[in-house]
Amino acid sequence: MSFRIDPKKTFAEELQRVGVELIDDAIAALSQQPDGPHAAVHGARKKFKRLRALYRFVAPEEPKFRKAENIRFRDIARSLSQAREAAALVETIHYLQQFSRSEAENQALASANAELTERRDAMTSEDGDLSARIADALMECEKGKHALMQLSLPSGKKIATKLVKKTWRKQREKALHALGQCHAQAHDEDFHDLRKSGQVYWIHLALMRKIWPSAMRAKKVDAKRLVDLLGHEHDLSVLAAFADHEPKRFTAGDTLPLLLEAVTHRQQALRRECLDLADQVFAESAKTESRIVGLLWEDAAI
Repeated sequence: MSFRIDPKKTFAEELQRVGVELIDDAIAALSQQPDGPHAAVHGARKKFKRLRALYRFVAPEEPKFRKAENIRFRDIARSLSQAREAAALVETIHYLQQFSRSEAENQALASANAELTERRDAMTSEDGDLSARIADALMECEKGKHALMQLSLPSGKKIATKLVKKTWRKQREKALHALGQCHAQAHDEDFHDLRKSGQVYWIHLALMRKIWPSAMRAKKVDAKRLVDLLGHEHDLSVLAAFADHEPKRFTAGDTLPLLLEAVTHRQQALRRECLDLADQVFAESAKTESRIVGLLWEDAAI
């Protein structure tokens, strides 16, 4: 699949082409399940994230469509997420184990890993209605595909440039606001907002790569690295919240305090790294970068 919009072609048709391919890929993953249902769910949810980012370019002209379809594919992803979230906690422990600072911390993380692995396996084996939820998701995907095929956007290069510039500027403003909040307050929610903005930015860079391949590729590499770091930061927040909510799962020895200490230490280091990188990734003002992207789009569309 070519997850890139060609500026030389009609913007509305390109948006529909990419959107339909993303939905078809998600449908294929959920229907065929070559590596099992849980891998299929993980793959489909990634397609839904890209689709929702794509639909941001529709919002200036068709806000109702964008809102309805954003909710549709958000809800589909959530309906499939239970087992995935249990697996993510185990993956976060594995990530933390790479940065263990003592034998006592090693033992605490090993104990937490055993508990969370048992929980994941139990949830996976008991996830008896997953097939029904996948069937429901497939029906909703078909409805979403039909809605996309019925979408009618204005044609013309001026409209396309307007959509690209306006969407780009709005998303960059969101990213800069989230970054400012992270510097000022550093709440978990602020870093989560920065992560979401970073994900959208990375996806949009991939979508628009044809307007300046070398520059977009370089920006996309840095944005992806930022998203990955922020992903680990968010996973640590989720793990800490889970441990606070279910402390009885970590009663062996000093497992709970050592686990939370390990989370805090790694999270603080990650946040410093994330902020340094985010300052570089989002160094350009929203106004300047959106203007440049608009000019590049116009030039590439000739």
